[in-house]
Amino acid sequence: MDVALGGTFDPIHDGHRKLFERAFELGDVTVGLTSDELAPRTRHVERYVRDYEERKRDLESELEPLAAEHGREFEVRELTEPTGIATEPQFDALVVSPETKDGGERINEIRRERGHDPLEVVVVDHVPAEDGEWISSTRIVRGEIDEHGNLTPDREGREATRPR
Repeated sequence: MDVALGGTFDPIHDGHRKLFERAFELGDVTVGLTSDELAPRTRHVERYVRDYEERKRDLESELEPLAAEHGREFEVRELTEPTGIATEPQFDALVVSPETKDGGERINEIRRERGHDPLEVVVVDHVPAEDGEWISSTRIVRGEIDEHGNLTPDREGREATRPR
């Protein structure tokens, strides 16, 4: 099975790792990583996002051991549109988080319009942080939690904009 998933992944956290794990359980994985231009448009909150090459490097280092563990292949491709790579005919499944499920439905509409079979949309639940709220990159960047959801009250977050 060919599996797609997409995101900004900055920084990578245990919620992302749960998505990756599920994707590799299903098949070979292609991850769409948002371009530098698309990344700010997909954020609900304005914040600094590291550049594509840095994010890609970190993502590949997370994916390599998972792919090996599951005997799977993976590829990271640049996303320049919100519907990303999943509208391409070769994919069988799309792994999403609960808040991106509607995007998966939209992708299937586009696929049907193009004469492609719909994807199996696999929803992976959020991972709760120590305080019961979900782990998110935004919370990590703000300095509220670490990548595992542990509270970090003495940590300072990133600036909202790119450093000069």
